[in-house]
Amino acid sequence: MSTFLPFKIDLSGKVAVVTGGSGVLCSGFAKALGACGAAVAVIGRNLEKAQKVAEEIVSEGGKAMGISADVLDKTSLETAREQIMEAYGACDILINGAGGNNPKGTTTKEYLFPEDLKEKTADVVTFFDLDFSGVQYVLDLNFLGTLLPTQVFAADMAGKPGAVILNVSSMNAFRPLTKIPAYSAAKAAVSNFTQWLAVHFAPVGIRVNAIAPGFFVTEQNRALLMKPDGNLTPRSEKILSHTPMNRFGTPEDLTGALLWLVDDKASGFVNGVVVPVDGGFAAYSGV
Repeated sequence: MSTFLPFKIDLSGKVAVVTGGSGVLCSGFAKALGACGAAVAVIGRNLEKAQKVAEEIVSEGGKAMGISADVLDKTSLETAREQIMEAYGACDILINGAGGNNPKGTTTKEYLFPEDLKEKTADVVTFFDLDFSGVQYVLDLNFLGTLLPTQVFAADMAGKPGAVILNVSSMNAFRPLTKIPAYSAAKAAVSNFTQWLAVHFAPVGIRVNAIAPGFFVTEQNRALLMKPDGNLTPRSEKILSHTPMNRFGTPEDLTGALLWLVDDKASGFVNGVVVPVDGGFAAYSGV
């Protein structure tokens, strides 16, 4: 099946680097960029998964390679950069898509109740029980996992016509969701960092924007949103009741925003924005 493109832009001669490229959403980004003519470097911790995405791009006539690197390990990112430089040349488009949550940075209840403080039980994790290492991991993965690849790849992008960085934030960055304080805070940092980078890099011609997906079913959150039998969890029912379009997003729902933001002809004066793609979730007050 061909990659879905709502419209096509010409990225011939461009080199795109996609971190988190083997995930559900960012593999869609990588395939869309490849279908528009970019040479795509799919970066993931699991080489086999990254290579599989690259092979799918190649099977549709594109140019791609899978690379194993850890966005929290600058040395591995520098090695990846060398591989990409040798194969394709310097990066033009950087997609900072690596990120995620950790159960150790999550509470079991939406609210703190008095009885939770009086009667400690093993199956209840309150704010006061959050694990430091889990919270730190989430903050590092999302924020430093955006900062470090930018340090490694953006120096080559300075002064290149049409150079663009696209970060992946979240609707949690606008209003934090219950239960996931670490992830919400981390994505808020990504949104703020996007604005900072846009200002900082403007004199060298690198535009920096972000996409903030709403609720999409991925491998990371499937157990939270779907029961084993495929039915919705109570949390999913609450989410959809607050999403005017009454459905979860699909990877294809992000493609149009991606292509618009990476194309200098379409969005050449768009810089430092965080674009929500959420089916109206942020607009709905609940009443």
